[in-house]
Amino acid sequence: MTSQQSFELSPAWQTFAAIDDPSRATPAIEFRHVEFSYGDHPILNDVSFEVMRGETLLVLSGSGGGKSTILKLVMGLIKPDSGQILIEGEDTTGYDESELNRVRLKMGMQFQNGALFDSFSVYDNVAYRCHENSVPEERVEQEVRRLLRFVNLEDAIEMMPAQLSGGMRIRVGIARALAGQPHIVLLDEPTAGLDPPTARSICELGIKMRDLRDVSSIFVTHGLENVRFLTSTYTCMTDQGEAVFMKEDNRLCLINTRIMMLRDGRIIFYGADEELFKLDDPYIKDFLLVE
Repeated sequence: MTSQQSFELSPAWQTFAAIDDPSRATPAIEFRHVEFSYGDHPILNDVSFEVMRGETLLVLSGSGGGKSTILKLVMGLIKPDSGQILIEGEDTTGYDESELNRVRLKMGMQFQNGALFDSFSVYDNVAYRCHENSVPEERVEQEVRRLLRFVNLEDAIEMMPAQLSGGMRIRVGIARALAGQPHIVLLDEPTAGLDPPTARSICELGIKMRDLRDVSSIFVTHGLENVRFLTSTYTCMTDQGEAVFMKEDNRLCLINTRIMMLRDGRIIFYGADEELFKLDDPYIKDFLLVE
């Protein structure tokens, strides 16, 4: 990158500016004192947090710590035992399935390992939501190609899932999650089992969603390197239309990515990466060391 290159101000920069759009002051996702148990086994205990518009929340915990449960609660696939869940200010806690389906149109979900339809081509996997909504095929093809370009997989449009690597399956899953231009995207351990370069490419997609599409997201991950990268990197567009990834430095501090750590169903940390890595809490220090 040369000093002569200039950059288009992406939606991420709206985060650093004063809020002049009242809708940005309303959390995209909000949990208020949520509790949930499987039978007699408590999973979430008095969990409260917010994900603002254009913000990414990274969720960390040990195995069985409630990370995937949070995603299912956001989608309305399960109901909390108590507390409230709000999507863009709308309390969905008591909604029936038809009401939830309307709210789900605002959301996209990337399931673990991509969870593609094995009998569908890449094209049909990404087009699935458009076909469900009876979008004209001409528009469907434009949307599918646009999304596959976004995840750098347009050349794989006719391939079947069995022909894809693990990283490619995840990227197709992310493209499918972005169909319909959802405001909210949920990512369930998208880097699990991937080699470091492939995991980095998935994290770059998360950053592009946040900074170039103004998407609010929950990103469940185990990888400490992913956390460091996602909380310290942003992207801008060059005049040539190329996405360039840049590291935060002394001129700015990213405020559109936060970390939430769970232990025994409770939040034990909720804040910025700079705070997390300075903590002396023995459990958190051991967790970060192991991860």
